[in-house]
Amino acid sequence: MNLKRPKTSVLIRHIAAVTSLAFLAGCAQIAVVSEKRPAPLPPSSGADQVATQTINTALTEEKKEPTVALGAFIAAARDALRQLDRNPADTEVRRAYNFAVARIFTVVRDAKLDPWTHPMRVGANGEFTLTWKPDPRPEWNLAFYDMIPADELNFKGTYVKDHVKKDGIGAPLVAKRDLTAQQASALFCAPHIYYGVTATAQFEGSRCVISINDPLAAESVRVDGHTYPLAANFTASYALQLAREKPQKLGLARLLRPQEYAATARVIRFEPYNPNKTVVLFIHGLMDTPVTWVPMLNDLRGDKDFRRNYQAWFYSYPSGYPYPYSAAILRKELDVIEKKYPLRKPMVVVGHSMGGCISRTLITDTGTKLWTEAFGHTPAETQMPADSKRLIEEAIIFKHRGEIGRVIFMSAPHRGSDLASNWIGRIGSMLVKAPTTLLNVNQALHESLTADPAVLQLKRLPNSVDTMAPNNRFVLGINTIPITKGIPYHSIIGDRGRGDTPNSSDGVVPYWSSHLAGAKSERIVPSGHGSPLNPQAIAEVHRILQLNAQSH
Repeated sequence: MNLKRPKTSVLIRHIAAVTSLAFLAGCAQIAVVSEKRPAPLPPSSGADQVATQTINTALTEEKKEPTVALGAFIAAARDALRQLDRNPADTEVRRAYNFAVARIFTVVRDAKLDPWTHPMRVGANGEFTLTWKPDPRPEWNLAFYDMIPADELNFKGTYVKDHVKKDGIGAPLVAKRDLTAQQASALFCAPHIYYGVTATAQFEGSRCVISINDPLAAESVRVDGHTYPLAANFTASYALQLAREKPQKLGLARLLRPQEYAATARVIRFEPYNPNKTVVLFIHGLMDTPVTWVPMLNDLRGDKDFRRNYQAWFYSYPSGYPYPYSAAILRKELDVIEKKYPLRKPMVVVGHSMGGCISRTLITDTGTKLWTEAFGHTPAETQMPADSKRLIEEAIIFKHRGEIGRVIFMSAPHRGSDLASNWIGRIGSMLVKAPTTLLNVNQALHESLTADPAVLQLKRLPNSVDTMAPNNRFVLGINTIPITKGIPYHSIIGDRGRGDTPNSSDGVVPYWSSHLAGAKSERIVPSGHGSPLNPQAIAEVHRILQLNAQSH
């Protein structure tokens, strides 16, 4: 009999396989994107006939004579606008206009032209000048972006299976921008931005002036003296980002080696900042990333009331950290981002799994209760190196955040999960590599033992798996402290469709752990632990957000 311990790599693969099934919906094929050339428009005998013929001729010229093709697409857009001036409701003419505007960006991108920095003369005889309407906001500088027409993208996958679009005027585009680490940090963005925008073209004599519109900020647009619904594709930007960047791959790596990904612990905006909208802060769970929220946000953005009232921020963090430490980082991040992007309305927080536990700390006042229970003394009376003491204080002594007006808990293990304390959890905990910062705290605790025997109660700082165990000291302690009054919170809990609540479980978290007696509402959905992917759970978040919008 071979009694040798299995290699670490084997254990990692085993834990990854088991916990992936437990904690996440499958990541395989969540988004696949291919680029295509749009087919020529079908022949027409209607009002769009001239524009259609011009477009289809230009499609044959764009590779050989890009500036000539640009002139033809611009001419087609102008002709379509003239027809729309006669009949703004003509959807076929509007389609021709949208197609022509999209092809302007196709040619500019393929031929690597730059009419945005300097206006460009285009057409067979230079009859048009192509330029754009500058935006005073630096983030909207068209020259920074690779503009990809959404109608050139074929996408599929479990996270983008619902193609959320809106009919109207304009060419939906994906605006892609690559940032340096310093730029991303300063702007609170991901290193690679993918915005869904919509381009329109208007004319000032021979000048074709492109405008870039934000379909999350405007439902309509004025073009050539008429007001039209603004076209939009809300899914294309998500699909392209997921397919190209594959951010979901960070989930396991950030669990096992959190220190290597310390710089990824940050609040991120996935859309341009709008001071008039309420922020919804989404917080993912263990071994996860903000990717888990894509299907929900894709659905929510299909509703104009959500677009009008809300903007999405995300807290992304290495989930190998003990969650009180992740919560401490979040509080610092909120302090910084709110100086740059101030809030005018109370924030809504949506936390899934361990993200729900982090959310719980944002609406709780602990005072020194947890510290005294752990060390037997007040902080002032506890002997410990200053850096270690400060880190522990930040993790277990905190006040509720005044900017938060509502919290939605999804599959949150407030009282822990047995999975974290059984053999899977124990091995998983062993595989999490503790960051140097926390190892230094552990060393400080051990060195303090002779000076202060009370520190024996806290032999080492737990990691994220440990802080999900029902018998964890922090879990037990925080559940003796009530949530701060006046902040409404809601629970969404899965029962795997068995209808056996209160004896139910989502397969990872039992009902007794997720249930909070003071919740304004509690919705049981037929879901496993991946409740953010469940249609009924998404509908419940939608309902709560509608309620929140009506109350402010």
